[in-house]
Amino acid sequence: MSFCSFLGKEFYKEHFKPGIYVCSQCGHPLFSSRSKYAHSSPWPAFTETIREDSVTKMMETLTAYKVLCGNHSLKFVPKDKVDKQ
Repeated sequence: MSFCSFLGKEFYKEHFKPGIYVCSQCGHPLFSSRSKYAHSSPWPAFTETIREDSVTKMMETLTAYKVLCGNHSLKFVPKDKVDKQ
């Protein structure tokens, strides 16, 4: 399973620093960098969300879900700044 369709497309595709990815509009925590993996699509891909209810999931293909939260755009928060958010 993957969660991989976001506005901003490839901005975080090759980004693998420790931290979390949040909705850029509302700041809601979505994914941990630990669940991120290299993927052939132009978007970043994750194997799981931070919590089961972190996002609303909509099947986009047989193996990928589109994330529906806020404006569908990610913002990265480095590990050392996660608690300060």
